[in-house]
Amino acid sequence: MTRYYSIHIYDRQANTEYTAMIPDDQYILKSLEEQGIKLPFSCRNGACTTCAVRRLEGKIYHPEAMGLSLQLEEEGYNLLCVGYPRSNLVVETQDEDEVYELQFGRYFGKGKVLFGIPLDED
Repeated sequence: MTRYYSIHIYDRQANTEYTAMIPDDQYILKSLEEQGIKLPFSCRNGACTTCAVRRLEGKIYHPEAMGLSLQLEEEGYNLLCVGYPRSNLVVETQDEDEVYELQFGRYFGKGKVLFGIPLDED
């Protein structure tokens, strides 16, 4: 049985607020788009940080969110393109460059990475 949750979004870039009902069995971004709410996105695969939000209230389940480290998830960041609501939500959009810097900036130019991009290691 599909459950519906309320999501309240503050789009920082557009200085706009939205409220919608989202089913728990559909990606949040897809459901918002079907309701006419357009938010930033790029890859739709959970690999970039364009659709990142900071979760202020509620729970989002996104097992396919490759673009976020566990640390950022614990700090309340989520990706709407691969996220499913698990409660009522209050979120705010983030600047892609801010999230990218939080995710990867500490590694570039510092000589810490010998091979690949560490997502869950220090």
